[in-house]
Amino acid sequence: MKGPLLKKFSPTSFRRALSATAVAGGTAALMLAGAAAASAHVGVTPDKTDANSYALLTFGIPHGCDESGTTKVTITLPEELNDAQPTVNPSWTVEKVVEQLPEPKKLADGATITKRTSQIVYTAKSPLDPELRDALVLSVKLPDTAGKTLHFPTLQNCEQGQTDWSEIAKDGQDPHSLKAPAPSLTVTAAAADGHGSHASTSADTAAETAGAAQASSVTGSVSDDGSQARSWAGLVAGFGGLVLGGTALMRSRNRKPAEAPASGNASDPRK
Repeated sequence: MKGPLLKKFSPTSFRRALSATAVAGGTAALMLAGAAAASAHVGVTPDKTDANSYALLTFGIPHGCDESGTTKVTITLPEELNDAQPTVNPSWTVEKVVEQLPEPKKLADGATITKRTSQIVYTAKSPLDPELRDALVLSVKLPDTAGKTLHFPTLQNCEQGQTDWSEIAKDGQDPHSLKAPAPSLTVTAAAADGHGSHASTSADTAAETAGAAQASSVTGSVSDDGSQARSWAGLVAGFGGLVLGGTALMRSRNRKPAEAPASGNASDPRK
């Protein structure tokens, strides 16, 4: 007796499979384009945004100016901040620019200051290849007022040309419509435990260490405002689903049907 024939994978089914693959591939390409667009801007990613807390701000430095290597990055601090402590990055030298205040400023703890740090300037020891990214980390004390948006205008100088990331959206304007937006963050309500003031704790030390390790990577993987990592994760998940779906479809098309017992050949155990 001839065994059952394998079910053929029909041309129609094959075309459907190719069509599904093309659609999924097109979707993946759009996701990739979105991830690339998101990584084009200088952005800031804070490890926390609680009012009156110390936060690590990571500035992601993208490609250079029209494919020219980056030589210097100047970060301007908003007037709400009085100082910033840069994390060491072995690929850059760093300096603070201090300005004289027009009049003495009294702080919440009762102290009075007459000067403040207005800018942090990073100078590359060798131009940052436009095909690579890097991360620059600052430690700052956030204001004690929730709801305030802080902008950090950033000037990116390159071997040829420069890009001034300093545009600020007007009321009602979509920040994503800006060509060269300034990196920004919004201060949120203070933590419920009230641990907003600076203390030398193991948690702070661990955060500083993590920030330093992150900044030491020449090919820093920090994304702009945290979105790039999520975009790449979604892209990988999408490709994984496509592969699994295609495998399942091929198996279902090629699976042999269960063989039926040949008539008249099976012995009846009751005989």
